[in-house]
Amino acid sequence: MELDFQAVSSFPRGTLSALLSDAYSFDARYARRWASEWRAFDDFFFTRPDIADRCGFVTVHDQEAVGFVSWDPRRSPESITIGHNCIATAHKGKSWGTRQMREALRRIRAWSPAPEKILVTTNAGLLPAIRMYERVGFRLIRRRENPDFCGDFLDCAYFLH
Repeated sequence: MELDFQAVSSFPRGTLSALLSDAYSFDARYARRWASEWRAFDDFFFTRPDIADRCGFVTVHDQEAVGFVSWDPRRSPESITIGHNCIATAHKGKSWGTRQMREALRRIRAWSPAPEKILVTTNAGLLPAIRMYERVGFRLIRRRENPDFCGDFLDCAYFLH
């Protein structure tokens, strides 16, 4: 069950938004709320492969894209923020999200200059995501009210220094 982490530019346009749609398919409200933003994100990455390949990767198993993670380095060296992070529904529960995030942390730690911390925001209703972030070493630093259906925002940090 080997995973491979490949350049975003190795995949066709639409791959990232399709993975997000699939990963959040457990509740149709996610797609209704964010599908257009997922497509815009996908378009951004696929029109800027230099950014896509430096700030993210696609997780692959048996030549199939099964997930991806992206990050925003614009506040480095203070912080780098995890953007999208997902695993396709058929592959959840296999610890692939944890392995994917560990690879992202490895790549971000090697960033030059290295950030002081890595930030991520998730939602209180996404218990598997919360557990995965805790498992790899993120700590809750703030809880913010979220009027959306998916629960309060949980801001978490992984401290490198």
